[in-house]
Amino acid sequence: MKKLFLLFFTLITVSFLVSSCGGGQQPAGQTETAAVTAAGPYADLPADIQAMMPRGEEIYKTKCIACHLDKGQGVENVFPPLAGSDYLLADKVRAVAQTLNGSKIEMTVNGKKYNQEMLPQVETKEDAVAVINYVLNNFGNNGGHVTLADVQGVEVKPRPAAK
Repeated sequence: MKKLFLLFFTLITVSFLVSSCGGGQQPAGQTETAAVTAAGPYADLPADIQAMMPRGEEIYKTKCIACHLDKGQGVENVFPPLAGSDYLLADKVRAVAQTLNGSKIEMTVNGKKYNQEMLPQVETKEDAVAVINYVLNNFGNNGGHVTLADVQGVEVKPRPAAK
């Protein structure tokens, strides 16, 4: 009797586990659809943009933070803010180009003029897009995103020869 009970218990347990782990079959003609939803601060962004955020954060923390600081606030009259920057949000492709190639132009950001030269910060369009997407979606910015397709026309200018 004890063996019969153990066998019965084992069959019930296995049956329960198989059906609860998706081992059962759908009735003919029915398909199961599962909505995959992203969570977190980048949930509204496409998956490929979400995937580049860790790289963008890494670049920001190793390259950009020295001038634009930890919250993207910049240094008044020297390095423009990225947090709430009307200049940044006005032209995302320009932001990628400046990150990639540097910039020597005077710019007006949130009504203040900045003319400090910015050297190239990254070597590839992929890295420039990643860091700009990170900035567009951090520091209180809700700036959407930019894609590699958007910047296909951006030229990667030659770097000065090392001395």
